[in-house]
Amino acid sequence: MATHQFSVSVIPQYLPEQSDPVQGVFAYSYTVTIINTGRVAAQLVSRHWIITDGNGRVEEVRGLGVVGQQPTLKPGEAFEYTSWTQLTTPAGSMRGSYRCVGEDGEHFDATIPEFALVQPRSLH
Repeated sequence: MATHQFSVSVIPQYLPEQSDPVQGVFAYSYTVTIINTGRVAAQLVSRHWIITDGNGRVEEVRGLGVVGQQPTLKPGEAFEYTSWTQLTTPAGSMRGSYRCVGEDGEHFDATIPEFALVQPRSLH
């Protein structure tokens, strides 16, 4: 087991009620689960998202914490939150990382694996 490690999983969902395909607006929510799989308590300090639409256009988003919080997780603890994004195409993807700091002062990055954002019935 690594000393400093967060595992991240994401479940995306298309939001038809917030989308307007005729206007090129495709909204998606994503629920993120972060688990401290390391041996020391650590705090999630900041986020870095890379959002790519179906045309290959990339947007990077950086900021402190997630949903207004900078959670500290003890080994084995989990934190879950839901957020959202908008694309101008019916499909795209997101990936990124969280910058974290262990209670021992060691900084580390937790990878957010790439996940697809896809409007239902948009791919054949």
